[in-house]
Amino acid sequence: MSTHIPFVDLKAQYQGIREEIDAAVSAVISETAFIGGKYVKQFEDGFAAAYGVSHVVSCANGTDSLYIIMKALGIGPGDEVITVANSWISSSETISQTGARPAFVDIDPVYWSMDENLLEAAINPATKAVIAVHLQGQMVNIERIAEICAAKGIHLIEDCAQSHFSTFKGKKAGLFGIAGSFSFYPGKNLGAYGDAGALITNDAALAERCRMFANHGALVKHQHKIEGINSRLDGIQAAVLSVKLKYIANWTAQRQAAAAWYNEALAGIDGIVLPVVRPETEHTFHLYMIRAQRREALMEHLRNEGIDTAIHYPTPLPLMEAYQYLGKSAADFPVSAGMMNEILSLPMYPELNREAVARVAAAIRSFYAK
Repeated sequence: MSTHIPFVDLKAQYQGIREEIDAAVSAVISETAFIGGKYVKQFEDGFAAAYGVSHVVSCANGTDSLYIIMKALGIGPGDEVITVANSWISSSETISQTGARPAFVDIDPVYWSMDENLLEAAINPATKAVIAVHLQGQMVNIERIAEICAAKGIHLIEDCAQSHFSTFKGKKAGLFGIAGSFSFYPGKNLGAYGDAGALITNDAALAERCRMFANHGALVKHQHKIEGINSRLDGIQAAVLSVKLKYIANWTAQRQAAAAWYNEALAGIDGIVLPVVRPETEHTFHLYMIRAQRREALMEHLRNEGIDTAIHYPTPLPLMEAYQYLGKSAADFPVSAGMMNEILSLPMYPELNREAVARVAAAIRSFYAK
């Protein structure tokens, strides 16, 4: 039987840097630096330097980072925040958690992320912010979205959970708006060994409010200026992330190489649509997502060939039960709704070799040849 090809292979990544990871974890345990301390500061400083940003505020997970940003911006009841229809629910549930109301815009049919041409019409007097989500590793047309937000006097928040170090015209994801949100969930391009997150900003006052809110409303222990939450990056995850940060550029290049192999091997197959890279962007390929006719049958075929796949995401957010109260239908989001039964993510990770990509492509080709 052929070797199993996982969707993501975190074990292979660990084996490549095992000694460094084990030493880092051991150091944290030896020093009992479990909450806060030098390892968290080292990661925050290292990520800030690598990203070219003034402030990094780490927290427990990427979902929290979005919530913290909005709370620090004063977003709450009576406000509305716009995001994209086809994201993970963190992008919208955090809006509701502030007391604000989520609103959605459809996706671009070519690049599969927020359609900037639909944004302006969705803005109303209650709109206080836009959460632009850079999906699959590809940035939205963030320059245009930033222009619209500036003209309307509303905040731009960037959800960069899938787009660490992606760029638009040479500028990194997360640096166009007031703040950027990051998830370091294990499967991300830069992933911890548990939940972890951070936010970035060049606004010193906002960074201080975020750090305070994430730490029970205090910058100094027992001196609580406001009520906050408990959302902290732990020392072990920070130490793991500091080790991995050294390799992220190389891992990104390997992902891009794997995407190029997919593009070559899958070219010309009737029944699938390949991802298109937006001009003047660097796509970091957190996901390699295609559109596939007869998707469910294809997934079963690939599974029988020992190849794992995933769907990101099976139901557009405004069509979920959680948002029925908004009264939206598939007709309101025709592109997202039209793609929901076709989108399919293929195996993608830095250690994916050309032989494995060729096997995936051959299995897809054989399915559509039948």
